[in-house]
Amino acid sequence: MKNAHLGALEVSRIGLGAMTMAGTYTSEGGLDNAESIRTVHRALDLGVTHIDTAEIYGPFLSEELVGEAIKGRRDQVRIATKFGLVSHAGGGPGVADSSAANVKAAVEGSLKRLGTDHIDLYYQHRVDRDTPIEETAAAVADLIAQGKVLHFGLSEASPETIRRAHAVQPVTALQTEYSLWTRDVEAEILPLLRELGIGFVPYSPLGHGLLTGRIRTVDDFADDDWRTTNPRFTGENFRRNLAIVDEVTAIGAEIGATPAQTALAWILTRGDDIAPIPGTRRVARVEENTAADAVELTPAQIERLDTLRPAAGARHDDANMASIDR
Repeated sequence: MKNAHLGALEVSRIGLGAMTMAGTYTSEGGLDNAESIRTVHRALDLGVTHIDTAEIYGPFLSEELVGEAIKGRRDQVRIATKFGLVSHAGGGPGVADSSAANVKAAVEGSLKRLGTDHIDLYYQHRVDRDTPIEETAAAVADLIAQGKVLHFGLSEASPETIRRAHAVQPVTALQTEYSLWTRDVEAEILPLLRELGIGFVPYSPLGHGLLTGRIRTVDDFADDDWRTTNPRFTGENFRRNLAIVDEVTAIGAEIGATPAQTALAWILTRGDDIAPIPGTRRVARVEENTAADAVELTPAQIERLDTLRPAAGARHDDANMASIDR
């Protein structure tokens, strides 16, 4: 597989997101931890070197599974994980805390669960409005000096926050949602990242599953599937957004690719400083996703995808959008 460059960090240009291994989007049907571990193994076999997780996933289960899966293969993988949505001073999971003390507590738990002595890319999961970003960046800088962390990342951070953090500790990568139906980063974020030499890691590059072409109705979603409250999956918005899927599917049919592979191939045309992390806990899906590395789109097909109508509806509900630094 070809590689991408996130600042000084080189990773496979298609990675593996491990969030769903902990039950997101839904707990229906239970979890299959053995299948999740096989999925990581298969990803490594296929040349994936970039595995993304977080302490809040589970919480903790995703990191534990990744740690189990990479035993004996640590040198093959760059591990990215995230802190800041579990307060270790008593607040617990779901409480934003990026204070220096919490960062230093969080990293010890992540290192233990991952079974490693260092984290390749350590992200602030969400900006903590109660902690100056300079304090958080300085805490990560201390961890880098100690060798426990190699690179600093931010997730869903605004341009101002990125600049302020980068001035204290150079930021290697920003992680934010980006796909054919979420392209707002192109206006200001991507130019800033390239100005500063920061790589970009798109999460949900398949539009929370919609761009796979397998979702034609939301009626089959389980009650605890959070997409049931996502504006893009509800009412008329959902029906309009299926038109995006139909065009992606049509282009894929022209080149013998699935809709998921077509959507990922489009992202890969955006630059070698971009490394998407499609998430899955299934071996078959990781095989499908990584095969997008070999998909070639024609200039005409890229233009058709570039000019798709924007998705209808906000990308998150009000509560989730409120947690995003803008």
